[in-house]
Amino acid sequence: MKLLISLLALSLIITACNIPPPSDGQYSGDNGLFEGNTEAQEASIHTNFSKHFMIGTAVSAKQILGGDRSTLDLIKKEFNAITPENIMKWELIHPKPNVYEFKAADALVNFAEQNDIFLVGHTLVWHHMTPDWIFKDDAGKYVSREVLLGRLEEHINAVVGRYKNRIDAWDVVNEALNDDGSLRESNWLKIIGEDYIEIAFEMAAKAAPNAKLYYNDYSLTEPKKRRGAVRLIGSLQAKGVKIDGIGFQGHYGLTWPSLNKLEDSIKAFEKLGIDIFISELDVSVLPRGGENQLGADISLNIEIEDKLNPYPRRLPPVIEAKLARRYHEIFAVLNKHRDIISRVSVWGLSDENSWLNDWPVKERTDYPLLFDRQMKKKSFVSSLHLAK
Repeated sequence: MKLLISLLALSLIITACNIPPPSDGQYSGDNGLFEGNTEAQEASIHTNFSKHFMIGTAVSAKQILGGDRSTLDLIKKEFNAITPENIMKWELIHPKPNVYEFKAADALVNFAEQNDIFLVGHTLVWHHMTPDWIFKDDAGKYVSREVLLGRLEEHINAVVGRYKNRIDAWDVVNEALNDDGSLRESNWLKIIGEDYIEIAFEMAAKAAPNAKLYYNDYSLTEPKKRRGAVRLIGSLQAKGVKIDGIGFQGHYGLTWPSLNKLEDSIKAFEKLGIDIFISELDVSVLPRGGENQLGADISLNIEIEDKLNPYPRRLPPVIEAKLARRYHEIFAVLNKHRDIISRVSVWGLSDENSWLNDWPVKERTDYPLLFDRQMKKKSFVSSLHLAK
């Protein structure tokens, strides 16, 4: 009888306050009237952007193989595109001659297929995370152009061919340009020559003719590098090479790059008639350790100093507000050009697993992503699709 009276009293309170009854939440006297209802009713990020562009995230081997269903459930709820963070980079998927590690890649492909998620393979040709054995013979000497081309073709046929018609797009070449727009002096360039990029795209097109093929790089908002990328893609197009898109990595800060530079770059690549997307978006709130340390050159590494790790425990509200404002400014530009931007992917799920905690300074605490360290969506995220 007491329980019945209590329930009737609660019903009267709810009616008087015009509070809707719970649909699937539970009563909680400590955390509000009905726990869980707000989150259950909140639209996913990719749903909010359904009339804009795809929204993606990077996925790690630990996430896809770790058995944490809550993390995978969050990914499939909030995003409709994914990119492997490191899973498909040469060093991990093809660490030794004739040795391939497909377990994590297979799991990622299966996850994407089961949940109808757009999957980007990342990456086939890069100067980092590429084992020395690719470029050298058993005596430690650099191999010939013909040998390296043979190894590249074997790798592409094995990896890209394995997922033919299962992976939607590939970052074929990654970070081939210097900041001045010239070709990076990588082993690929030194051994094969300037046509290594053209050949890589041709090999990928042959191995997966239905996949989209992309070039991906950082600092494309800088005029010199932007012009170099425009020249590179234009030259490939003039030769009839299949290249479908350009990925702006989007490793940005609270004050850089300028919004004008971002918009100018979008307009420059629009003229090429290819897909334009932000492939690796994050916004660091930390100092970079020097005026010229922009971009995403992972060879850069600086010893930790207290002044370079100013927020080890929590982000001050004033900085949090700056982060929110910066994300809104960036998305205002992207939303403006939604008709030519196909995807925006953040580089990681939460602040806890961001690569920026260890670059360019190790063991720092950064806050660059859309979810905090408790896997909670940051307050500004739900309104990014409205940014103007």
